[in-house]
Formats: sequence, C-alpha cells, structure tokens
Amino acid sequence: MIKNYLKIAWRNSIKHKWIFSINIVGLALGIASCLVILLFVVDELSYDRYNEKADEIVTVAFRAKVSGEEIKEGSIMAPVGKTLKQEFPEVVDATRIRNGHAPKILVDNQVFRENKFAFVDANFFDVFTLPIIEGDNRTPLNEPYTAVITKEEALKLFGASNAIGKSFYVDGNEQPFRVTGVIQAVPRNSHFHFDIFASMEGLPEAKSDSWFEGSFFTYLLLREGTDHKNLESKLPYILEKYMGPNMQEVLGMPYEEFIKENRLGFKLFPLLDIHLYADNAINDQLEQGGDIKYVYIFSAIALFMLLIACINFMNLSTATAAKRAKEVGIRKVLGSNKNQLLYQFLAESFIATLFAMFLAAILVFLSLPYYNELSGKELELSFLGRPMILVSLLLLTLFVSLLAGSYPAFFLSSFKPIAALKSKFLGSSYNRGVRSGLVVFQFIISAGLILATLVVNQQMQYIQNKDIGYDRDQLLVIREAYLLGNHQTAFKNEMLKNPMVASITQSAFAPAGDSDDSQTLISNDGQFVRRMPVYNIDENYIPTMGMELVAGRNFSKEFGADSTNLIINETAAKILGLGENPLGKTITEGNNNTRTVIGVVKDFHFKSLHQPIDPLFLMYAPYGGLIIKAKTSDMSGLIADANTLWNNFGSSEPFGYTLLDDSYRQTYVREQKMGTVLNVFALLTILVACLGLLGLVTFTAEQRFKEIGIRKVLGSSVIEIVMMLSKDFSKLVFISFLIAFPLGYYLMGKWLEGFAYRIAIPWWLFVLAACVTLLIALGTIGWKSFQAATMNPVKALRDD
Repeated sequence: MIKNYLKIAWRNSIKHKWIFSINIVGLALGIASCLVILLFVVDELSYDRYNEKADEIVTVAFRAKVSGEEIKEGSIMAPVGKTLKQEFPEVVDATRIRNGHAPKILVDNQVFRENKFAFVDANFFDVFTLPIIEGDNRTPLNEPYTAVITKEEALKLFGASNAIGKSFYVDGNEQPFRVTGVIQAVPRNSHFHFDIFASMEGLPEAKSDSWFEGSFFTYLLLREGTDHKNLESKLPYILEKYMGPNMQEVLGMPYEEFIKENRLGFKLFPLLDIHLYADNAINDQLEQGGDIKYVYIFSAIALFMLLIACINFMNLSTATAAKRAKEVGIRKVLGSNKNQLLYQFLAESFIATLFAMFLAAILVFLSLPYYNELSGKELELSFLGRPMILVSLLLLTLFVSLLAGSYPAFFLSSFKPIAALKSKFLGSSYNRGVRSGLVVFQFIISAGLILATLVVNQQMQYIQNKDIGYDRDQLLVIREAYLLGNHQTAFKNEMLKNPMVASITQSAFAPAGDSDDSQTLISNDGQFVRRMPVYNIDENYIPTMGMELVAGRNFSKEFGADSTNLIINETAAKILGLGENPLGKTITEGNNNTRTVIGVVKDFHFKSLHQPIDPLFLMYAPYGGLIIKAKTSDMSGLIADANTLWNNFGSSEPFGYTLLDDSYRQTYVREQKMGTVLNVFALLTILVACLGLLGLVTFTAEQRFKEIGIRKVLGSSVIEIVMMLSKDFSKLVFISFLIAFPLGYYLMGKWLEGFAYRIAIPWWLFVLAACVTLLIALGTIGWKSFQAATMNPVKALRDD
C-alpha cells in the first residue's frame, strides 16, 4: 500500500513539474537556511560542554555600583576562591586563572611571541577536563616554575623532541619554567584558549590577602545538585566579613556607611552560561564571548524561513486544487475513502520534502565555507553526520512533510465527489482567505527582516561616521616599541625625520584596540569618592590623536611640574562637580597625591559605543609604545619604512603594528558580521516568499485564462490586465506592512538599546523597506502577469 502511495505521488509530482520544482526549491532554501542556523545555534550552546564537570562549575564575578559607576568585573580578588571553599560546604574546590597575555618566551636564545600564556592554580586540571597526554598527570603544577603546554606549543618551542623536562624563560623572570605536562589544544568551543599553563605557586600576587584588588578569574566546583542562586544569596555576608574590617583603612569610611550609598556583591555564572550570558566589561574577560540575543534572533529567522517554505507548499497545493479536483472526485466515486486520499497527498508531501532535504544538504555543503567566512565561525559539516543528528534530520523531514502537507491533504481529501467533479469548491471565500492570510504572514516576515537589515546597516554607518572625539585615520600604533629598549628614543627621532610622518607620541594607551588599563582612586578629606580611569601620556598625545582642548593648556616640557598636573575630560569635570571653570582646581588621589587641573579635553570615546563615555584623567607619565600620525595616505609605505628602521636597530624582536582605524572597526566586528548574515537571510527569505508568490500568480493567471482572453478581445491593454492580476496581491503586501513595521520598530528598538550611542529609527527607513519589498513583490507578480497579458487571446477562446 505504501509503495503504491509513493508510486502515484511520484507520477503526480512529475506531471506537475512547475509546481513541484517551486515547492522543492522553496523548501530546500528554507531547510538549508534552517540547517546552517542550527549549526550556528548548536555551536554557540556547546561552549565548555567538553568539561566532564561542566554542570557543577561556576565562575565568580564582581558586581558593584560605586558613586554612580557600574562595575562589572570578571577578574576578582586573590583570596575569594579559597575563602568561599572554607566558608561553604557546597563548594568542593576552587581554582583560578591569571591572564599572562603574550609574553616573550626564550628557548636556547630563540625568541617566541604570540604565545597565549596563563598562570593557573595547581588543581586547575582537576577541575577542567584537559587530559594530560604526556608527563605528570597527577601533580603537574604543584611546584613553582612548572608549566603544562599544548602539543602544538611543544612542537613550536622544542621541535620534535620530547618536551617533558625541557625549560623556557618568560621575559621578566630569572627563573626558568620546567615543562611537566603536555595536553592537546584547548577545544575550540571553550571560553578560554591558552598555549601555556604556568604554575601559580611562584606568583606572589596569588598569595595576597587583599579584598580590594586582584585580577584572578575564579571558578568554583560545586557539590552535585547545588543551586548556584542559593549560594549567591549568601555571598554578601562574605564581603562584610572579609572586606569590611579593612574598608576604613583603604577607603576612609566604615563598611556600614559605604554600603548605604553604594552596592557591592558577587555574581555566580554557571560555566555553560559564560560564553553567552556573562556581561563582564569587555576589557575584563578572557575572550570576547557570544550574545544570547543573536542566538534568539537567528533561531527565530530559522523558524520563520522554514514556516515560509512550508506556507509556500500549502498555498501552491491548495491553489492548484482545481487541477486535482476531478481526480479526487473520480477516486471517491470509485470507492477511495478520505483516509486513503489523505495518505496519498501526505505521500506527495513526503516525496517533495525528501527531495528538498537532499537539495538542502547540497546547498549547506556548498554554502558553509562562505557562511563561516561571513560570520567568523568555524562550523563543520561533520556535525551533521552524528547519529543523533541524522535521526533529528529524519524527524525534521517527517515534521516538515506533515507541517507543509497536512492542510493541503485535509483540504483536498475533504472534497465532496459531485462538487469536485463540477469544480464548485473554487469559489470558497474561506479557501481564498486562508491563502491570503498565509501570503500576508510571509511578507510580514520578509518586510520585517528587510527593515531589520536596514536598521543594522544604518547603526553601523552611524558608528563608522560618528565624531568620536579623535582622528582615527592614518594612525600607526607600534604598541611594543618599548622592546627596542634604549633604542626606542633613537627610533622615534629617526621616524620623525621621515617626510611621511607628521608627529609621534609615546603612550601605552590607545582609545581602540589593545591598550593598557590604569586607574586611580579619588578621595575627599581622606574618604573614598570613586575610581577614575587614567591615561598616561606625553605632551604630543593630544595633538597627535587629533583631540580638542576645550579649556586650559596641554602638557609641555617647558613646565617642569607637569608630572603633578592633570588634564581631565568633560565628563570628569561634570561628575566631580568642578563647575564651569575646573582649571586650577586640585584633586586628591587615594595615596594623598594632589594634582592640579591644567586642561579639559573634549570627550572622546575610549570604550565601545555600547557604553557611555566615562570620566578620564590624563597624566604626564609617558611609557610604552609609539603612536605615529602620518602625513600621507600611503600607510603601507610608512609601515615598510618603520619595519626597515626597526630591523636596522638590530632588534631580535619582530616588528609589530596595528592601524588604529582597523582596531576601531574590529570593536564592532560582531555587529558587522551579524548585519552581513542578516542581509543574506533577509534576501533568502524574500526569495522564498516570492517563489510562492510566483506560483500563486501563475495559478491565478491560469484560472482567469479565458477571462484574460475575453478582456483582450474587448480592448483591454496589457497594462490594464497586469494591474488587474497584480491588484489583489499588492493589497496583501500592503496589509503585511501594517503588522511588520510596528513589530520591527519595537524589536529593533530593543536591539538598539544595547548601544549607549544609537540612531533614532527614521521614518524614511520604513518607506525604503516598503519600497524594496514592494518592488521585489511587484517584480515577481508583474513578470508573470505580463506573460499572461501578452498571450494570444485565440488560445484562450478556441475551445468556446
């Protein structure tokens, strides 16, 4: 019986090639888009799941609001982990990571850089599942100056020889580190990636008892079944017990008084939530994570794409019912019951879906490399070959078959024999209403996605063109110029002789990209007021960066006391209540150093536009790298000159640089990639919707074949006939706008709330979205309508 259903289903599919092809292509695009997004979503949700104890691990983050400043720090004070283990029986173990960034590594007079280096506690490999494949797998980091490295790092540092027992030096340490273990590379879907894990046993800061400073990413292993929220609710007691006694000494006020106006606390994030939910400051996380909002957005797009493809199938199947009416009537007269017809039409749906699934797999195979390039991901097709996924794909095929085929099957199998043979069901307003509703739904999604892409692109344009308070163009940042040592000043002076160089400043602080992070505490009458970010700069920084002084003067070598002076930004002047003329006012740091304000610089963005501009101190204390302002747009020529000069000084260090404009753009790369991917899926969505529209217009033209012929004979023009066929569908598109645009305005407004500096969605974006949607829809309708309108009327009337 099933074989018979499938055989007849195949014959009917071949008989109606045009509709069958549209259904397959539409379903294939919908399923392929769904599969690609499924790979993305599963990848995002898979982070850190390689850890065997992932469900029991949480990280501790610091949260506070002090003098109006929101503090969200992922790295916390050194003693927190061991203290929580002592205080709470729910905490089985605690371990820490101290980010060592990329220090210079020396092995037998060879210099290696770009190594991802971290200090970790001795029990780190007991908490995290990173099996040691060579060396001591029990106590590899119990002794100071020991290290576990990845296999790839071992090959890089020591070649093919066994790395166990070998030593390397880290710049700044006289004692060598001995390799005690080798592991495979940290899995790609981890929230941290290091090549070298060094023992924290020899790190003095790791033994600090201070509850007021530290930069340790701390993880707790909880007893199985522990509710981390319940544990989190007990943590304020810990702060009062351990931070409270020293607060008077450090901040100049007792704990009880401090928390009346401020808020302090710890927040626990489950390990599996770190990648998508942790909202630590961008400069205080091991790696930039994902965003659960994008998982929701793309999951919704996948669902809508699949629904639109299924709606196409429903619409085309019900719209072409006239061609199947007599078949249904004859079958019923010959004894077929409703269930037999139902199974027959579902079999046709299954065959179409099966073909579409096969075509979708090919599309995914071909498109995945391009998607990876667009999104920055490393998704792999091998994931689809897992047994559970193959079963899921089979279930998806059955689900889509039922979803797309159920309504047409019930609709067609319910025809009464006599009505079917006479085609009297065609006038049903209910059937037309259902098809119209489905078309409206398709274009609600299509128009909404087009609006979303326009808003994202407009926000990205705003970010690129916004006045950020400094000139980011033609700035070459040589962050590691300090590696030249005593030759750095000579290098700077030689570069200043280059005709392509306008000016050079020495500073480790850049408003975009990698930068040092420094802060000072502000006090008043011995009492803490707030933290203040600090840029240590020289007298050339402000002019080189193209910043504007709105009051006072710049630092100058002519004033010998500038090391005790201060330039502040406009926000600092407001927050500190220095009035309209802050010049000459004094500010006391927590160590009782007094500084005098000599200038006010116009606010500039030194953090992402997701955040408001913070107050900032600029102090005269130049150190670190060099930032070069070019006179020319030939940056590649300037870079080549700088590289040549660097090598002339005989440095063993490789020349490294960044362009500040590139660093600025990199800050928003996630949003840019999201916008690009959204553009692609919006295009695919409206393409699938238009495929369905094309099929419906074709059917309508066929239904009104004789009417069109009569109208032409009576003198109707091609334009009049095209407008007649287009009018009803155009109305449906306009109705979709009434729903899509208010919904799009609300949802995109929510997305824009993630930016402190954002566009107000202008009215013309809605007009543009409407025009684009309408143009595509009318192009689809008009093309087929024009074909119908230009046919020979004799063909339509010859049978009458």
